[in-house]
This record gives sequence, C-alpha cells and structure tokens, in this order.
Amino acid sequence: MITGDKLSEECGVFGIYDLDGGDVADKIFYGLEALQHRGQESCGIAISDTYGDKGNMSVRKGMGLVNEVFRKEDIAPMKGNIGVGHVRYSTTGDTTIDNAQPLVINYIKGTLVLAHNGNLVNTDELKEELAHDGAIFRTTTDSEVIAYHIARARVKTPSVEEAIVSTAGKIKGAYGLVISSPRKLIGVRDPFGLKPLCIGKKDNTYIITSESCALASVGAQFIRDVEPGEIVTVTKDGIQSNKSLCQERKAHCIFEYIYFARLDSKLDGISVYESRLRAGEALADAYPVEADLVAGVPESGVAAAQGYADRSGIPYRQIFHKNSYVGRTFIKPTQEERELGVKIKLSVLDAAVKGKNIVLVDDSIVRGTTIANLIRLLKNAGALSVHVRICSPPFLYPCYYGTDVPSNKQLIASEHSTEEIREYIGADSLGYMQIEDLYKMVPGLQICKACFDNNYPVL
Repeated sequence: MITGDKLSEECGVFGIYDLDGGDVADKIFYGLEALQHRGQESCGIAISDTYGDKGNMSVRKGMGLVNEVFRKEDIAPMKGNIGVGHVRYSTTGDTTIDNAQPLVINYIKGTLVLAHNGNLVNTDELKEELAHDGAIFRTTTDSEVIAYHIARARVKTPSVEEAIVSTAGKIKGAYGLVISSPRKLIGVRDPFGLKPLCIGKKDNTYIITSESCALASVGAQFIRDVEPGEIVTVTKDGIQSNKSLCQERKAHCIFEYIYFARLDSKLDGISVYESRLRAGEALADAYPVEADLVAGVPESGVAAAQGYADRSGIPYRQIFHKNSYVGRTFIKPTQEERELGVKIKLSVLDAAVKGKNIVLVDDSIVRGTTIANLIRLLKNAGALSVHVRICSPPFLYPCYYGTDVPSNKQLIASEHSTEEIREYIGADSLGYMQIEDLYKMVPGLQICKACFDNNYPVL
C-alpha cells in the first residue's frame, strides 16, 4: 500500500517503567502522539502494575489516530507503573484491529507484551516452525511470530532476557522491540541498527522508544541510543545491557533522516534537522540553477530547502499554506480524490510565486503524482519555472525492512529516465540526490540504501 505518493514507516514504539510506582498511561499517550508520524492506522496501550498481582493487565487498542482512540475517560482507568504503547502503519499484515499492537500473550510463565517496529525477512520459516508445534495465530503480522518464539523459548530458559537472546539469534530483518514482562521492561534493536531505538529517563522513570522526540514530549532526558544488536533491561534495580548480538557492520536506514523521523529527533548521534540541511546543501552543490527563490514541500522538504538556500545564496520563501486540520488523504480510494486531497491540504500563496523562478525541494518521488500536482498549481498561480530538487536518489528497488517502498512496477524511476520523469511531472529541471552524497547527510554513519542500489544488508 502506498499512501498517495509518499512512503510510510511501519510503526513507533514506546515503553515506560516508573520504578516508584506512579501511573504511566498518560505518559504513554503523549509519547504515542509524538510518534504519530510513524503510523496512523492503529494504536494501542497495555499497562500493568509491578506492585500488584502478576497478570493484572489493562489493554486498549483501536483503529485510527491516538487522539481518536484514546479519550480522557479511556486513560483514567488504566492504572499501572509499567506499560507499552504502539502506533502502526502496516507493511505486512492486514489493516484490521486484530493486527493492532501491542500484542499481549498469556502463557505458562505469565504475561508477555510486545510492540514492534520493522519487518522480518524470514517470517515464513519462523512461522512454519511454530505451526508444526501446534501454534494458532490470531494475527497476520510478523510481530506475533516474534512474540511466540520468545514465549516458547522462555519455557526452557531461566529468564525472559535469555529467551529474547535466543529468539533474536533466529530472527532476520529490521526490528526495534519494546517488551514488558510482569517486572521488566526490555528494549531490543536489530544488529544492523536498521530501526531506531533510544533510552530516556525522568526522575526514577525509564523510557525506551523509537525517537528522542517522544522523550521530550513527556519531559524525559535523552540518555543514549540503544546500540544495534543490544538488549537493554530495566528492572527495579535499574538498567542492564546485553551486547552479545552486537556486530561491526551496521546499516542504519537513511530514509529515517530523509523523511521518516521527526525534525526535532536525534538518531544515533545525528540531528535529523541538521542532516536535512546538509541534504539541501549537497543538492545545491550538485544542481545549481538561477532562480528567484527556494521553497520546500511541507513538511519534510522544508529543512532541506533551507539548506539549499543557504548554500546557493538564493532566498528561501514560504510558498504553500498547509491546512493542518484536513484528514488523511491516503484513505481516498481513487487517484482523482487523492489529487483533490493534495489541493485541500496545500494551497499556493499566489503573491509569493507569480512571476518567479522557483527551486522546489522535496524528500522523494515514488509515483510522481503529488509533485506533478504541485508544479501544476504553482504554474497556474503564475510561476515562470519550477526546478525540482529531490533529497533522495531515484527509488529503484523495494524495501523488505518495514518501509513501504512498493514493487518496481509502482516506482516511476524503475521504468523511466530522469528526463522522462522531469517531463511527466512538468518540471523545468530535475535533480536527484546522488548516492555518494547520502553520506554527507550522516557523517560517519554506516547506512542502508538498498532501495536505491539493490545492496541489501540482510535477506
């Protein structure tokens, strides 16, 4: 599924443990709101009380946005000091309430709660192994497969951490996991670091979540990123770390910096905002042009447009008004309605563009429909020329790690040259980020760019 002409992340996770026993439901709510950009399809919260009886679980899940699913009267009865939250966008599994997370499993050792961001590449193999042992699946997600393997391993191991280490040695792909057992909160990150995960703290409360912006939303201090391959465990005694699965080779998803992560987040020591400024600077160096102004497509193109303007000396201007109160256009069933949705969400400031030559910066082109509509709107408003600069190379290959880069047939760049795409979208010139310039965005970071170069770190 493609959300219009944009890509979507799979999920955001948020786990919290108040060692002093305070209720945490409201903090999970605010954390999930801060992660809403990572998934708008469904959300959920599961909470328990480490001071109460084991198995005392309060769970609520629903389809839609966080503030649609959870009202004040829903949060108030959810009592407990340890909990896990999740926002979901499906890249594997159906769009149903059954697939909403976090998953809650009751088994012989107690209760296991799991929230997953990412996608496995060996799900079928893992699922078949469970099926032969009589497992019955309630969802169509790979997340349930992970949870079942942990539960099965836990029956044979002295601790849930050892069960997680055993399971993590089997699963292949991308994952940022937050797991709670009756007295522990655990974070797990895949050995390549494909998906982000970080640790925060406020007073005597620990948080493990997808992005640092979620920490800021609840007033917590960022401690550090979970290392690729690391398993961190929070108990009443504090935080412990297991790095037995860590490895030298990393492959951080570059699209977190290009588009997915929120602008005020910091991932693996790199500011998302500064990485997008550097993207714009690289585009200005690679594709200079004479123009009157530089503008970005809200929201993900704005910082890069500022970087382009700073490097080129061409002034940055706002040329769109974004209506923040419009519903999500990706649920529109037809292309015509999607195009209408774009016009409703973004309107052109005619006075800013009339008679102007414009550099328009955006994060990516998937099918080309959205950028074509925007260029048409700009020229109808009197723009003399529109020069498009894209902060990513052309998408040529699908992603298997939880980003909905679709099949090659739906990727315009897989079957058309840059010149053909330029003509199709109506731009006066078109420049994509050069693959080698991606490293300028994230200095010193090992990255995954398989959707651009077909070099997959794990299959």
